[in-house]
Amino acid sequence: MTGLGDRLKQARTAKGFTLDDLQSITKIQKRYLSGIENEDYSMMPGSFYVRAFIKQYAEAVDLDSDEMLSMYKNTTPEVSSEEKAGQRASSTLTRKRGLKNNDQLNEIMPKIIVALFIIVIVVVIWTLYQGTSNNKQGDVDSGKTNQPVIMEKSEPDSTKKDPEKVEEKPVVEEPEPDKPEQTLAFESATGETSMYALTGAESFQLEIRLTGGSWIGVKDGAGKEWMTPARIMAAGESVEFDVTATDSVRIRVGRPKSTEIYVNGVLLEYGVPPQDTVPQNIMIEYRKE
Repeated sequence: MTGLGDRLKQARTAKGFTLDDLQSITKIQKRYLSGIENEDYSMMPGSFYVRAFIKQYAEAVDLDSDEMLSMYKNTTPEVSSEEKAGQRASSTLTRKRGLKNNDQLNEIMPKIIVALFIIVIVVVIWTLYQGTSNNKQGDVDSGKTNQPVIMEKSEPDSTKKDPEKVEEKPVVEEPEPDKPEQTLAFESATGETSMYALTGAESFQLEIRLTGGSWIGVKDGAGKEWMTPARIMAAGESVEFDVTATDSVRIRVGRPKSTEIYVNGVLLEYGVPPQDTVPQNIMIEYRKE
């Protein structure tokens, strides 16, 4: 035991909260709250949820969440191991992408060189052809100057149209191609997590509005916390974020029925019918085209 569970339990007891009371406040299942107090994390779905639950527990009993997380991290070596593994995986993925881009460039370069060579040949042939045509035309014109000029009386050609009466054809403007429309589509759901895809959008503007009290946390795919700290928001509150530079966003919603999520001004329709007592993780992947 590191003392983390005892600190949290003493703070809860000092406020007069039972585990059932704390479950109603935080929307964290009672067995997870009991596991945190006993420092038994074996039933937790993952280290990410352990940190999130500890932070939410601390805030509910008015303890410093950063201090509680530090106690957990200092005594749990697997947290840093997971973070290092994630960094190594990200570095490996970046190197693979770089190698893939170099291979694609090496494949395209010979084609580009051949295309440029063909263009140069066509330009040279066209230039020579134009020069030959101009020389022939000059010979024809010089031959005509040696012949006598015979003036003939021209008769009015009734078939020719009066220039003033020539009708101008209307200019038809080509329609501009339609821009792709924004689409926010539900793709799948696993447990408390629902996946959505945002396509055809030039930006990613996120707005969260509360019609009732709910715990809200926002984090992007790179691990950056956009709500600092994540907290319980009251009815009538709202927050806005410009997350265009990110590839994905995860929104942790304590009470989905009391929470409205807008993407570029469009209300997100929950793919899984929301229940007031069941939290949801809303994952939105921003697919830039």
